Amino acid sequence: MELESYHGYSVWGHAILQQEGILQPERYAASGTITRNNKLVEASGVLGYFDTEEQAQHAGLDWARAWVDSHG
Repeated sequence: MELESYHGYSVWGHAILQQEGILQPERYAASGTITRNNKLVEASGVLGYFDTEEQAQHAGLDWARAWVDSHG
């Protein structure tokens, strides 16, 4: 999980490990969360699947920043 402060909001990028099968490579589902004053503002569903935890977290942060930009 990666946290960033953005225009007065706390935006989070999440990477959720997906293990479909033992012989499958690890994949990470991305999601984003936006909070303000410790209260949930908005949360995404699964935004996509990525090969690395970092890529998934960044996708979640990108979604959260875009949401703030369009609702601010």
